[in-house]
Amino acid sequence: MKLLIEQSEIAIVVGLIFGILVFASILFWIMGRLKPKSDFTELKMRTRSWWVMATIFVLATLVHTVITYISFALLSFMALRELSSISKNVREVDRKVLIWCFLCIPIQYYWAYIGHLTLFLIFIPVFMYLWLAFILVIKGVTEDISRSMSVLPSQLMLTVFGVSHLAFLVSLPDIEEFNAGGRALLLFIVFITEMNDVFQFIWGRFLGRFKIIPKISPNKTWEGLIGGVVTTMAVGYFIRFLTPFSIIEILITCGSIAVIGFIGDVVVSAIKRDIGLKDTGTTIPGHGGILDRIDSLAVTGPIFFHIVYYLYYM
Repeated sequence: MKLLIEQSEIAIVVGLIFGILVFASILFWIMGRLKPKSDFTELKMRTRSWWVMATIFVLATLVHTVITYISFALLSFMALRELSSISKNVREVDRKVLIWCFLCIPIQYYWAYIGHLTLFLIFIPVFMYLWLAFILVIKGVTEDISRSMSVLPSQLMLTVFGVSHLAFLVSLPDIEEFNAGGRALLLFIVFITEMNDVFQFIWGRFLGRFKIIPKISPNKTWEGLIGGVVTTMAVGYFIRFLTPFSIIEILITCGSIAVIGFIGDVVVSAIKRDIGLKDTGTTIPGHGGILDRIDSLAVTGPIFFHIVYYLYYM
């Protein structure tokens, strides 16, 4: 019975995800017909990229648990490779040390898979931080070593540690009187984060006037942020059955996710500004690289995970 309830609730949100994408695709096509002189190219390209990402996340979530973890581990691998490849002023010795960063990915996801929270939480920020520093030291190249000791762990935290929290949701024990399970929690945070990105972009595109940080991300406006926060809270309210949260908890959580997602987006934008790039890659047509697509998830995932854990497991 529990499995049937879980499957029906997950089926609802999957249908909702693709229903919104169908609606957006039809809407932008109609707008293009009604206003042929207006440029909706970016909106259409973003919609196509949302189709790709939604399909990947849904399949990764609904297939076998092992496939879920492998999929997210590969996502971390691609994001780390992308970020490390565009970093400027990287020393030759740093590229040799990077192998340890990639080797830690399966270990981090193994801790998540077996549900060992303590090792999961300390492996990268404690053990890998110290290990990378030690490897850099024994290489004997001290010029700019302090920068490398900062950059390499930061890349791991963003692309591996943050993203792996999404996978750990699947390993969380059952919550009393909550039938949807960890997969529903995973779908919820992915869906609500992506919808927040969509809402902030659309509100900012059509109503945006007052820019927040034009030197970092000139397209980010207060109208887009506020509109995204309010709309994300409304959507979260209607799909709260995917979580064990009360109404107050879901509204506060979704509002927090919307703001934190914005922070993750602009942090990666600042990194790209420093490097002198518009996108971190070209993997996803119309939306740059993998990291461009998961920059918000890399920070909303850990926040959501610890909200759930604090409220229902402590």
